[in-house]
Amino acid sequence: MSRCRTFRYLLQPTGRQRAALEGLLGVQCELYNAALEERRGAWTWDRRSVSYFDQTRTLTELRALRPEVLACGVVVCRGTLKRLGRAFGAFYRRCRAGDKAGFPRFKSRRRFDSVQWEDTSGWRLLPEQGRLHLLGIGQVKVRFHRPLRGTPKAITVRREGRRYWVSVRCVDVPATLLPTTGRSVGIDLGVRFEVATSDGQLIGAGRPLRRSAERLGVAQRALATKQRGSGHRAKAAERVGAIHRRVANQRRDFAHQLSRSLVNHYDLIVHEDLKITNLVRRPRPRKDEDGTGMYRANGVRAKGGLNRSIHDAGWGQLLSFIAYKAEEAGRQVIAVDPRYTSQRCSSCGHVEAANRCSQAAFRCLACGHEAQADVNAALNILGPH
Repeated sequence: MSRCRTFRYLLQPTGRQRAALEGLLGVQCELYNAALEERRGAWTWDRRSVSYFDQTRTLTELRALRPEVLACGVVVCRGTLKRLGRAFGAFYRRCRAGDKAGFPRFKSRRRFDSVQWEDTSGWRLLPEQGRLHLLGIGQVKVRFHRPLRGTPKAITVRREGRRYWVSVRCVDVPATLLPTTGRSVGIDLGVRFEVATSDGQLIGAGRPLRRSAERLGVAQRALATKQRGSGHRAKAAERVGAIHRRVANQRRDFAHQLSRSLVNHYDLIVHEDLKITNLVRRPRPRKDEDGTGMYRANGVRAKGGLNRSIHDAGWGQLLSFIAYKAEEAGRQVIAVDPRYTSQRCSSCGHVEAANRCSQAAFRCLACGHEAQADVNAALNILGPH
């Protein structure tokens, strides 16, 4: 079966190449904003929709008016327009689903950090030489820390602070099947413990955001005192961004190591089918019924703390890593209904909310079975599988 995978490598451009990449990001940001303005204006004044294909036809006219936009080829411009098309597609999908719409917004040059080549034109990978050839940029040094597998079809170059990364999307990636172990596991995701397994393991959450909260608060307060548009503010913003990138890297590394360990040791992994987006929704405001227009307490502060902990745990990232690693290794992953898994006794099957006598303890009121609450939930998740 054909598999699609993305391989991410660090770019090491020279000073001239770095300036050329900055210029490429700048003109593509301008193209993105111009295309967004065209779509907004067409609908506002003519009630006319402009599609991705309509806008790609106008790229040839830019060669005479703005040759610098097409200096790196037309493929990267198509990637920018397709990015805008995906943003509008997601907007319409959220509108149909009744979610918060989030209309596509204009991008500043500081926030426009990536460009895409959606096909094999305009770039060429040279792994033997450790180089990536980009049209209009030159041969950029790449740190190939692991071999590239499959057939490269598209790339994305992204700026993260002072570094540049390239993500190579490949198809026909061969599977790496692991020997069977004959073991199955149910995993319960939590806030206090990242994962509790049906084998009785309690794996503590890394909590990278909580560990960096004090340092992040100092950096954010320093940023708030700087004048907008100044060089000092740009440096302060870079310090805040560096802390957030470090937190994201720590969370990603923890998820990679944990998912690899689970896939290596178990043939079957069963987890809850969690709707994480619903779990982190803010509580609705509650008005007083006396007609004064005042609002009652709705627990928004406590819910905000829980939401931060859920985001910090990175449940969605962990489950996605488990899914793609299991597919590649020939393992099976099953998502089950999470209802009553924390209230059901794994010994006799009795379901009652009072069974969960505390955050960490479980005691069945029917049979007296006692266990760690998260481990009991993991046993229920595994069930007869």
